[in-house]
This record gives sequence, C-alpha cells and structure tokens, in this order.
Amino acid sequence: MGPHSFFRRTNQFQRVKTVLRKSRYSHNITMATAAVTEHLTMFIVVRKDLAKSLNWNTGSVMTQACHAATAVLHVTRNDPDTMEYLTDITRMHKVVLETKNANSLEKLEAALKEYQVPHYKWVEQPEDIPTALATAPLRERSAEVKDVFKKYCSLYR
Repeated sequence: MGPHSFFRRTNQFQRVKTVLRKSRYSHNITMATAAVTEHLTMFIVVRKDLAKSLNWNTGSVMTQACHAATAVLHVTRNDPDTMEYLTDITRMHKVVLETKNANSLEKLEAALKEYQVPHYKWVEQPEDIPTALATAPLRERSAEVKDVFKKYCSLYR
C-alpha cells in the first residue's frame, strides 16, 4: 500500500485509516491501523401518504424534507456533531426514509424523544399538518434507535 492510500473503505459506515509512523528504535517505517468512527448521518423521514393519499406532488414532498433538514441544522447549530457535520459539505451523509402517515410520524417522534435523539418535526403552516422529521447528524445509533427506525420507517421510494 503506497503512502497515498490513506483511507480504505471496509463497509458503508466504517473506514480504516492507515497511519505511517516512524519507530523510535529503528529507521523502519511501520504501518498502524486505527478504526475511524461512523460517518455523521442525518435521517430525514417524510410521510408517504402525502403523495399517495393526499395527492401532493413530488416537489412539495421534497420541500417538506428540506424544511425539516434545514430546521434541525439551525436548532442544533451549536451542537459539536452538527458543527463537525457542516465542516465538510462535500461529504454529508443523509438517509431519506418514509413513514405511513401522521400517526406513525407522531409515534416515531415520541420514540426518538424517549431515546433523547435530537430531531425536528416540520409542521406545514398555515394548514398545521405534520409532514416530515429530521434528526440532527448522528454518529452512531443504539440498537434501540435502529429498531425504532425499522419499526416506523422504510427507505423512501
């Protein structure tokens, strides 16, 4: 591995960083590897029924996701993870999910509150319709939080 091969991807969430360091006791260069933590990732959840049942167009649904994502970044702008997330805008990670309806969005929000996951639920005004939810950038999720997303969400299609 050459000196320019600093990062090697092992899976979607973890990279292994190769560090060259010089040994104190010899002139040989040794290779050391250190695990790098998961990427900071935002999770954005939109209601699927907005398009399916309520006949909102795709642009309107995407706008709701954008509102939620922008709002959570503003609200958590002083959080260290959010500040780190915003330092390299070319490598932002987001996962867009869907949930069935307003009821499942409310249940998801309650579960995220229970596990103290910072998030923002967007409520479209003046209609007062909860439409989307976005988490602050998360480094890692507990098994419980992963289960919450699996219970109430699927990948947006």
